[in-house]
Amino acid sequence: MAPRHTTALSLAAVAALALAGCSSTASESGADGISLITPGSLTVCTNPPYEPFEYKDGDTIVGLDIDIVQQVADDLDAELVLVETGFDGIQSGAALNANTCDLVASGITITEERAGKLDFSAPYFDANQGLLTTTDSGLDSLESLAGTTIGVQQATTGETFAADNGLDVLQYEDLGLQIQALKNGDVDGIINDIAVLGPYTSDEYVVGAEFSTGEQYGLGVKKGNTALLDAVDATIARIQSDGTYATIYATYIGVTAAEG
Repeated sequence: MAPRHTTALSLAAVAALALAGCSSTASESGADGISLITPGSLTVCTNPPYEPFEYKDGDTIVGLDIDIVQQVADDLDAELVLVETGFDGIQSGAALNANTCDLVASGITITEERAGKLDFSAPYFDANQGLLTTTDSGLDSLESLAGTTIGVQQATTGETFAADNGLDVLQYEDLGLQIQALKNGDVDGIINDIAVLGPYTSDEYVVGAEFSTGEQYGLGVKKGNTALLDAVDATIARIQSDGTYATIYATYIGVTAAEG
């Protein structure tokens, strides 16, 4: 079934939403005390390309995260509206605080620092960090990265992991730019969540190493937005119990959730 959501808003529309958020409060509370910035619409900030969680299929944003927030929107009897937003504005809570969106969904690892800036849903995905490199690089462990240059996505836990381990890094705004840097030979490898690296493996590129970090993804709402957070958690619980999540997971990850 085709997703019931609008195409991503233009930058001008995003700016207009942000300005509106600075000058007014969210819409009046609806059922169960849930307030949405646009009545009848669940507006979600996301940051493609980050396949398989959010990425473009033509002009449409699709992915595991998008299917999940579509379920949230359906349970709220709302239309899903997607807003392409820089990841730093998502993970910092800035987009939520500006009323650019009601919810953020972008493969966001739950961390203590981020939890001080936005409220997280129950976790819905377990994630580790991975290293994508060329097949002939010989890079297959953390120790092997000494003396190399590694591309990281700014404001991510992959960047934090690289910094904590003293790696020489170059920062990029998104995964797409990381991949391009690797193809251009600007870096020896890139570190990001391992689940998003699989689509880029080929005869030339491999996931040379996986780093166990115990990370989990969550959806995020503005601090104190308890009514919406409760609704999101209810949807996550429902789709995990009725088989919907397993189907979504298998569609984008290639195995069932129990096997992942």
